[in-house]
Amino acid sequence: MIALGRFVIVGLLVLSIVYIVSLLRLRAKKRDALEDDWRVDGRKGDVDDYVDDGLRKSQKLRRWSLFALVYGLPICIVLTIVYLTNFH
Repeated sequence: MIALGRFVIVGLLVLSIVYIVSLLRLRAKKRDALEDDWRVDGRKGDVDDYVDDGLRKSQKLRRWSLFALVYGLPICIVLTIVYLTNFH
């Protein structure tokens, strides 16, 4: 039972690191794309306001989908493997 607890703790720690790194990397890529769009379109005004608005619009969906991908998918795979190994 201790091994299972250790596996869960280490697994969640690794998944959390992957989630944070992925979120920061996707945010940086989106920021670069928005800055490039602002330059190409020749918009007037402050680039930071344009980038902040663009990031805010796509932030909620990105976080939930990344959360489901990083946490949900591996947990479902591990649970499926455990079920198939022990009960079939």
